[in-house]
Amino acid sequence: MPLNAENTEYGSLPGAGLSGGPGDAEAAPLFAPEPVQKWRPMSQEELEAVAGGPGWRKARCYLVLLFWLSWLVILATAVAIIVLSPRPEAPELRWWQRTLFYQLRPQMFSPPGGSQGLSALSEQLPFFSSLGIGALILEGLFDKKPSPLNLHGINEDMTTIQHLLSKSNKANLKVVLDFCDLDLSGTQDDTGEERSNLSSSTQHAVRFWLEQGVAGFSICDSDEVYTEKTLLEWRTVFKEFGNQEEERIVLVKQTGDILLPQRTSSHSNITLINVIMRSILPQSHHLLTVQKVAEAIETHLQTQEEHIWLSWTIGGKVSRNLKRLLLVLTMTLPGSPVIQHGEVDQIQNVSLPVNGKSDEQSDASAGEETSTRSNLALFTSLSHSRAREEALLYGSFTFLPFNTSNMIPSNSTAPSPTNPPILAFLRSWGCVHFIILLNVGPVPHALDPAWAQSLPEAGVFVSSTGQDRLGSTSLYALKLQPYEAIVIKLFQGGSYS
Repeated sequence: MPLNAENTEYGSLPGAGLSGGPGDAEAAPLFAPEPVQKWRPMSQEELEAVAGGPGWRKARCYLVLLFWLSWLVILATAVAIIVLSPRPEAPELRWWQRTLFYQLRPQMFSPPGGSQGLSALSEQLPFFSSLGIGALILEGLFDKKPSPLNLHGINEDMTTIQHLLSKSNKANLKVVLDFCDLDLSGTQDDTGEERSNLSSSTQHAVRFWLEQGVAGFSICDSDEVYTEKTLLEWRTVFKEFGNQEEERIVLVKQTGDILLPQRTSSHSNITLINVIMRSILPQSHHLLTVQKVAEAIETHLQTQEEHIWLSWTIGGKVSRNLKRLLLVLTMTLPGSPVIQHGEVDQIQNVSLPVNGKSDEQSDASAGEETSTRSNLALFTSLSHSRAREEALLYGSFTFLPFNTSNMIPSNSTAPSPTNPPILAFLRSWGCVHFIILLNVGPVPHALDPAWAQSLPEAGVFVSSTGQDRLGSTSLYALKLQPYEAIVIKLFQGGSYS
């Protein structure tokens, strides 16, 4: 049967939904396109409906719980770090370890235009207290005769002394009587007969002064009473008066380079002594050279003792250029500073009239007043810094040695006997560090960055001999002027703690 190719529709079956015309099958897409939906934000009603669902409520509860648990974990970790981290334990200091001593002779204390002696001293007690002074060591109250503790041997009126002790108590000042170089042993009386009741008489006199409110006594290590027996007897009497805060003390003045042993003991029983007063400079009738001063300071800085409590005084004679430097050193060394009368003048003592004087005399008077006020400002700054800074009060001590290669003199000259190297030491408590720099020589010096690389570089000035150093500083950009001492509080970069 013949096939009519033109009329046949083989292979041209129309699909569903197609027109069925020629070529429509090839033009039709294999898959129907899905309808495209445009995105639109949810309405307020739709959002409230979804947020109020149980799934979102549970998710929010989990997130809030996770936040508070994380916060509590961070807080507990911080507390644990603070509690478990090692920190220095503050020692319990007695009053004589915290205080600043001022030693003077009442007979030489006479402000212009006022009374003299103990009466004038009584009027100045509030002023002393405002400077940070905590105790007075009174010298010259007794005649240097056998048994001077007899009340008839006192150079001052007893009523005046009692008035001074009463006012000192109100001004929160302790009073220590000086027995140094007095013949307290009195082995013989005026007739040359041996005194068998000396011990009981001495204890009676000591008890009498303690009843008056005296805080203690000072003796020399060269005195005859510097014996274990006498100190034990005094300790027995001391126990009858006051508690730890009102503890009575024995202060021993060291007269030589080393502390002499007690006369009746094979070893020095330092437990019977509260404070040992030591001079920074050797005693001399003439001004000490710069080299002698530098050697004496360096010797003491290298031989710090920890088993005894020291009080420091300047001791020897020096030029005016070094007095302020030694004052800074005395106030920053470990121990209790002892300031001698005359080392820090009073403001009341510099009210010098200039009328009727020549121009040179007026200029000299004005210059003296300016210098005295500057000395007092330096002393007040050091006293208040020591009272509020734990590192200066009972911090550890570290001597920082210098070598010739570590020194950078501004004039590029090598060190010489008249140009000693600068001295430095560190007082540290916890993470707080104070560095004290001393330029004893007449030549300016800068610090080499390689000198002490472990120290923080930045710091802030606390005090200086010229009272002209203020604000923050870089330790290695610092240049010390001749005869200058500087106290700097070091801190890590970006921290002023």
